[in-house]
Amino acid sequence: MITIRQWKTDDLDNLVKYANNINVWNNLRNYFPSPYTEDDGKVWLEKMAEASPIVNLAIDMDGECIGGIGLILNTDVYAYSAEIGYWLGEPFWNQGIATEAVRQMVDYCFYYFDIIRIYAEVFEINKASMRVLEKNGFYLEGVRRKAVYKNAILMDDYIWVKLRPW
Repeated sequence: MITIRQWKTDDLDNLVKYANNINVWNNLRNYFPSPYTEDDGKVWLEKMAEASPIVNLAIDMDGECIGGIGLILNTDVYAYSAEIGYWLGEPFWNQGIATEAVRQMVDYCFYYFDIIRIYAEVFEINKASMRVLEKNGFYLEGVRRKAVYKNAILMDDYIWVKLRPW
């Protein structure tokens, strides 16, 4: 069973095991550490223990952490928008797990926060993530041409959006 839940200190081993993967990192922003060390995991879990509001959650399969999902709540004139981001351990790709985690996170976001617009920025190389968002009712709002520089490659950034149902 797939659920999203708060991070726990017991998640450290799995967090490091699944986050320390170049194929995971290739689809994430550079502030996600690579290599992902035990110290990185400890810092993350300590930060999550103190976090308020709770916007970053573990993706859990049958009681085991296998990835992470979170929101960046915007401010100022963008206060009704949030960015969603997620990663999943490579052994769990292409099984519908990310699709279910995103569905749960969207529900969580609309329930706990006064958010109207959830969006995701996806690198052009990450077609699987685009499918996850599409399956969850996100639509392609636009493409920012050559907006991402990752691994010495300049690529497009796809903006996917879902609006709160009225």
